[in-house]
Amino acid sequence: MRFARRTVGENTEFWVFDVDPRLGTALETMVWEPRDGGWVKSFPRPVPEQAARAFANVQHLLEPVLRQYLGMTAVPWEAALDGVCGRLESGGVDWWLCGSAALAVRGAAVVPRDLDLVVADADAVAVGGLLADGLIEPVCPAGWPISKWWGRAFLHARVEWVGGVTPAADEPQVTDYGPTAANSLRAIRWRDWDVRVPPLHLQRAVSARRGMADRVALIDNLG
Repeated sequence: MRFARRTVGENTEFWVFDVDPRLGTALETMVWEPRDGGWVKSFPRPVPEQAARAFANVQHLLEPVLRQYLGMTAVPWEAALDGVCGRLESGGVDWWLCGSAALAVRGAAVVPRDLDLVVADADAVAVGGLLADGLIEPVCPAGWPISKWWGRAFLHARVEWVGGVTPAADEPQVTDYGPTAANSLRAIRWRDWDVRVPPLHLQRAVSARRGMADRVALIDNLG
């Protein structure tokens, strides 16, 4: 793979060329755009020092990220979560875990493909610094109504976070990562950490809306 970094107005662009065609599906899903013989992803007004670090990291981490995403390699989510817990606790970050990993720490028989975090508005940029050695997308204004910030890292597995989640996250239906969930978190003891997760009934409702019958059954078995 060949990489380039370009500045367009207030945006930073990461470019990659000579990508194995088998990895294109993963790039597209991760919102890279095919253009001019390569793939590009644009970051609006990123934190400057994080943009530089993320570009350095992505040059050696992008292929492992894509191969893991496509199931070519295993996802060691436990190692990823253990590292995240240690780093964010040391940094005093206000965060919690959602998505499939929130079920896995409860003992559900699921293998998360990544870690989905919800972070307080004031801590969203700091998380990029705490995960700097794995940062592959600098923390940026999210550009959507449900949250103010977005970031992505790769530490054994993909770690993705939204910061400053807004009431729009629970519209038109309540989610497992919005303010309603944030007001009803439960701390689960996992390894050496107390990991906060959303209530099961919200995760069940989201899974049911998505037609994930197997996931609903797993949640029901958790009680």
